[in-house]
Amino acid sequence: MAVRCLSVTRFHIDLCRLTPSAVNRSVVGLFSTAAEHRSAGDDCHGDGDDDHSHSVTHVRTLEIRARKLEEQVHDLTERYKRALADSDNVRRRTQKFVEDAKLFGIQSFCRDIVEVADLLEKVEERDGVQQLTQYLAHIQGRLQVIFTKHGLEKMSPVGSAYDPYQHEIVCHTPAEGVEPGTIAVVKQDGYMLHGRTIRHALVAIAVKTQEQ
Repeated sequence: MAVRCLSVTRFHIDLCRLTPSAVNRSVVGLFSTAAEHRSAGDDCHGDGDDDHSHSVTHVRTLEIRARKLEEQVHDLTERYKRALADSDNVRRRTQKFVEDAKLFGIQSFCRDIVEVADLLEKVEERDGVQQLTQYLAHIQGRLQVIFTKHGLEKMSPVGSAYDPYQHEIVCHTPAEGVEPGTIAVVKQDGYMLHGRTIRHALVAIAVKTQEQ
């Protein structure tokens, strides 16, 4: 406090020694310096407020982004769970469809074949060899119609070349009326289902004899 009073006293003495114009300039300079210091202090305080405001805004922006990301993650998780459930349902339905196809895939064929069974049960009602022969021929014809309907075809390999994918050789026989090396006799009929062999035909191959 004494130092401050001494400074003021010296300032008063200095002012007394100065001319009026010099005093005015000194007072004006003193107040100008004080104003500049005050203005500088205000500017520093203003910069601090701006930095704080910017930090708060940045934090709020991050919080908003975080909430949006959480919502997106939740939405994607729910979609993933639904997709897994749908996939599992499709797998179960497909498995059930395959099982049903295995069990009932020949349902149409069985429904047609029982008609032949009905005809066979009535064979005993036929009197005489001729009626029986005609009736059996009718059954055979009906059976072939059913086979053709379902893609089952009986092979007719007599006179054709041997094919290991369709025929099985069981014996050889003299070539009579057919070319040697071709199929002369069918011991058991072979069948194909939609072009695929399901039973090989048992055949006899014609061979050339010494007399020929």
